[in-house]
Amino acid sequence: MSIRPATPWTYEDYLHFPDDGKRHEIVDGEVHVTPAPNTRHQDIVLRLAACLHQHVGDHGGGRVFVAPYDVVLSPTDVVQPDVVFVADADTHRITAANLQGPPTLAVEVLSDAHHDRVRKRRLYAQFGVVEYWLVDPEGERVEVYRLAGHQYPTPTLLEAGTVLTTELLPGLAVDVTALLGAGG
Repeated sequence: MSIRPATPWTYEDYLHFPDDGKRHEIVDGEVHVTPAPNTRHQDIVLRLAACLHQHVGDHGGGRVFVAPYDVVLSPTDVVQPDVVFVADADTHRITAANLQGPPTLAVEVLSDAHHDRVRKRRLYAQFGVVEYWLVDPEGERVEVYRLAGHQYPTPTLLEAGTVLTTELLPGLAVDVTALLGAGG
């Protein structure tokens, strides 16, 4: 659901939204509300966050956060990616309340195709998120977008049986089959 006001919604407005168990985000001053994620969505988020957290714990390199965690890209752009990685070079953006500016890596487990594939992909590119991973449980794949200039070219598609790696976290190897919970 999307709500477009006469004047753009801001982070200050966002701070007064109700705690109703739904995810509220502001993109281009417009409020987007989605219901709580389903079980498979949460299983995938947990598996990926645990893998990233373990890797960062063992090798360093940054910090990992999971939703709900506010990422304030601008006064009229506030999102809650499912998983966020902030590289050491960007940790100065982390405050006690939120992340002020883009994460190094944002991950969304697909729940609203238009919001995740169009709005958020455009927003993340606009604000310089180096990598955007879109995990598609129904499509049984991970779409990896790597920033080139100010846009994401065609993504790398990883399906069951492949391994997800990134230069952002050298040595990280995520088994896509295990991530998606295929067969489980």
